[in-house]
Amino acid sequence: MRVVTSNATAWFRRCADDVAAVLLVAMFVAFLVQIFMRYVLNWPVGWSTEVCALAWLWGILWGTSFVLAEEDEIRFDIIYRSVGRRTRRVFDALSAIAIVALYAVSLPATVSYIAFMKVERSAYMDIRFDYLFSIYILFACATIVWYSRILWRAVRSDGGSDDAAEEGGRAV
Repeated sequence: MRVVTSNATAWFRRCADDVAAVLLVAMFVAFLVQIFMRYVLNWPVGWSTEVCALAWLWGILWGTSFVLAEEDEIRFDIIYRSVGRRTRRVFDALSAIAIVALYAVSLPATVSYIAFMKVERSAYMDIRFDYLFSIYILFACATIVWYSRILWRAVRSDGGSDDAAEEGGRAV
């Protein structure tokens, strides 16, 4: 079962990386189209700006949810690295509890608001806002799962985030 899980996890990570790469390429191509249309043809188009903004939003939240490894997260770790392993586990547990609680408490209201946004559409591409912002629900759920795993490792006392850093990306 472990081999199947490892293969499935590796496949998911490759797919998540591919999605992030496609979003980055879409953003870059839309940016180049905007430059060409505006400065070469003197005919600015608004949809390319919208594509850039949407690809950036989806790319950041997708990457944070499924691509980013724990050691890649930005942290204020001057104190964290100066304390012992047991204190680090306490820091991991407390921060994980806070993050899981905040995201879990805010999730129902977030889902409700995103569902409400179906009445709005993007200016140029006419895409419903609930579709555009649905990535945030995936991000919030992935963050809850990710920090629940960190909490579990901290409570189990098997090293907390030190072991998680060796695992790689956030395949949840």
